[in-house]
Amino acid sequence: MSARSRLLFRTTSVAVLVACSAAAVRNADVVPLPRLGGKAATQMVRIALSEGKQQVRLTSLGAWEIVAADGRAAVAITQPGERWLLSRDGNSISAMREDSRPVSAREPTLVVRPASPEGMIAVDGRRYRGAVVVSLAADGLRVVNHVTMDDYLKGVVPLELGASSQAELAALEAQAVTARSYAMTHLAGTRRTFDMGAGVIDQVYGGAEAERPVASAAVDATSGLVILYGGQVVNAPYSSTCGGSTAEPQDVWKTSAEPYLRRVSDLIPGTTRYYCDEAPRFRWTQTFSRDDLRRNIARYMRSIGGSGTMTSVRSVTVTDVTPAGRVATLTVETDRGTLMMRGNEMRSALRLPSGEMLYSTYFSVDATPGRDGIETLTLHGGGNGHGVGMCQAGAIGRARAGQDFRTILRTYYPGTTVGTI
Repeated sequence: MSARSRLLFRTTSVAVLVACSAAAVRNADVVPLPRLGGKAATQMVRIALSEGKQQVRLTSLGAWEIVAADGRAAVAITQPGERWLLSRDGNSISAMREDSRPVSAREPTLVVRPASPEGMIAVDGRRYRGAVVVSLAADGLRVVNHVTMDDYLKGVVPLELGASSQAELAALEAQAVTARSYAMTHLAGTRRTFDMGAGVIDQVYGGAEAERPVASAAVDATSGLVILYGGQVVNAPYSSTCGGSTAEPQDVWKTSAEPYLRRVSDLIPGTTRYYCDEAPRFRWTQTFSRDDLRRNIARYMRSIGGSGTMTSVRSVTVTDVTPAGRVATLTVETDRGTLMMRGNEMRSALRLPSGEMLYSTYFSVDATPGRDGIETLTLHGGGNGHGVGMCQAGAIGRARAGQDFRTILRTYYPGTTVGTI
């Protein structure tokens, strides 16, 4: 996540679902839905569920409809429980009930919406609140969920944090406020057809299927609350486990420092334990064989425009560390030259066998030399994620220790306040 904050508010009527004509949609490729000004609880957000799908399956248990982008012209007469398929048909979208013939919509964008505010639309078997907008993309269909902020958060918080007990409610409340702040600073306006994705690049969102009672209660209890610094909503990054101390943005990304994103110790006062030490990746060990290491570094070199064939990794050395003990610079010497990696570059280069990025930049290096470069490379590390902002495992530990969500947020985002816009 970027550590820069950006805000965009729009004030429109909530009387209609779609506020532009079909012609305007064709020209601008956007479907602006009502933006409810500065009310963070009811702000409408647009979440891209998928891109490039050739076919989308839709249904609803309650009354629902498929309309053109103007929000008025009906494209298909639907009944509760019916299953419909949307497919690309040249420069338009066709709609077909599964047991019937296609209906040519002759529209590049369709809006699928429930008849009542409580209704839901199921997209490929997963239920979502709000409306679903399906439009043409370069290689298929783009599916975007238009939903109010708090309904969006109810599908985010359980997946991002994973806490589920009443004892962890304060951590869930802190997660709800950070996720709302992140979302408010990522409203893209009319220059894009969506604000955020539904995956890890932004915030993991699972729709109504992901909702859990305790997490929904946390969203409701903090409705409208965001993190403020100097009176402005801030981007509030967070990660799974800090490993003992959080990081600053410049430790991880090619960016400048932020006054509210300073290094914070997770040490429990008066003890040698940490609030996040029960997390699975609080401490970890990862070993790379000679071939695994060579493949990883060769792939990374290609990704940054390197040429030629790299056949061996001769040394891997930590040449600089941050004040919090994270690796600031990792120097990798190969038979094709020397690489100086910083921040997330090393996490990208030293990927796990699953393809995931290395857990964190908080590690030490133990290299076993061989006849032709390094034979094995073992990293002894701690933490999981970039480490900037709130430590989610630490928030859970603090909640269990009796801290409320405001205390948790003040700790991980020094100098901020919690308030409404």
